[in-house]
Amino acid sequence: MFCPATRRVAPWVWGFIFLLVGVALSFSAPREKTLGEGIRSVYLHGAWIWTALLAFLLASSLGVMGVVRKDEELQRHARAWGWVATAFWLTALPISLWTMQVNWNGLFLMEPRWRLALAFGITALLLQLGLLFLPLAWTALVNTLFTLTYLGFLVRTPLILHPPMPILRATSVQFPLHFLLVLLALMMAAWSWARSLTFGSS
Repeated sequence: MFCPATRRVAPWVWGFIFLLVGVALSFSAPREKTLGEGIRSVYLHGAWIWTALLAFLLASSLGVMGVVRKDEELQRHARAWGWVATAFWLTALPISLWTMQVNWNGLFLMEPRWRLALAFGITALLLQLGLLFLPLAWTALVNTLFTLTYLGFLVRTPLILHPPMPILRATSVQFPLHFLLVLLALMMAAWSWARSLTFGSS
């Protein structure tokens, strides 16, 4: 039988294990005809960004459900997912710079998608800090507005060097399947950390 302290630490440990699995899957990905081994950085970068987006969608959904049902447990889950989503978003920025260097042989900081991610990453951090001083019910409103606003800007943001979802548009099924495995591992890491944060707030 595990003691309470062990149960609190375990989700964080599982989070790092799943994270390592995701990274390992990225670096064991098959080579691609055009990018060669550079495709491996794209796997990690793309899955990392998608993890942040899906985490924000979960934060929004759980927050709205918590407000409708007047369930503070769901609202705590929403706040935890908001922090995990922000952490993935901010750490995705240096990963995207590395991906640029690997595949473009340099940094193109004027790429509209990267500038958008940077602006919203800073915004996300400020919002999550602000939510610490507001009632739990505000989490649903803030995270939902953030997510919808970002998606609205995203569909209107032009692409210069950044290709539109290159892996999911691949001709061979092995590339999207491998990408989905990386995404699944990162989502399991996010779930583990969100679970730990929620337990820590109860």
